[in-house]
Amino acid sequence: MSWLQLRIDCDKAQAEPLEDALLAAGALSVTLEDREDEPLLEPAVGATPLWKAIRITGLFMADADMDQVLASFRDIPGAPTARVEILEDKDWEREWMEHYGPMRFGERVWICPSWKEPPEPNAINLLLDPGLAFGTGTHPTTAMCITALDGMALDGARVVDFGCGSGILGIAALRLGATQLLAVDNDPQALTATADNAARNSIDPDSLQITPPGNYELNDWQGSANLVLANILAGPLVALSQELCDFLAPGGQLVLAGLLDTQAEELIAHYAPRLELSVLEQQAEWVCLGGRLR
Repeated sequence: MSWLQLRIDCDKAQAEPLEDALLAAGALSVTLEDREDEPLLEPAVGATPLWKAIRITGLFMADADMDQVLASFRDIPGAPTARVEILEDKDWEREWMEHYGPMRFGERVWICPSWKEPPEPNAINLLLDPGLAFGTGTHPTTAMCITALDGMALDGARVVDFGCGSGILGIAALRLGATQLLAVDNDPQALTATADNAARNSIDPDSLQITPPGNYELNDWQGSANLVLANILAGPLVALSQELCDFLAPGGQLVLAGLLDTQAEELIAHYAPRLELSVLEQQAEWVCLGGRLR
């Protein structure tokens, strides 16, 4: 089956009326995307910021009357030109699967899609199907965390993965020798993905607790973790600083990611009363910080 898509380049002021017009004209979906590489980082809760230069794509059935659709927004001030394109239907899940292959991190760890054979059977191979959760290893923040894990001595360690997503970091820690993992996320899909991936990698259920924030026994974990991982965003890393540090045993290590190089200095200063953070690695504009509790 084929579809028709209507692409429109517009500015910020035109975006909302064009979106409304496309939906009123029968668009099955409307997508807004940046067309000038303008970052929008950590918007406030409830805010819906837009880029200055926007590309809107409306998706229509193949038999839609596109002349009528085009006529529906010609009265919008500064109405831009539009392009109508044929979009061939695909098995999008299989399309993604075809382009996601095994990846090596550090000396020991491979992240392998669950539907492909590991290239080095004797390595530490993590079989991963992220589902709808964040964390495939393709993003620099995840990649830097896994590389950091590969360089650690984790035998017998107790680990907290806060914002676990797909579970990729915590499961890697268990495969590298950790014996207990607390995986925390506020997204139910992430908790499901973590549980599925743990089972896929034959993780002992007794070594793993998967839970929403606050739904764990504080006495079991406070002051006892040898390693705390948090690959989220700079804002939450500031807001959660006390909770993350409270997990750590004396000398325990904290690894933070999900932040830009321009945010690192502020975060280092914020954590300074509890521990000294430094840059472990940087990829493009993303950095990974690490430090030990005094």
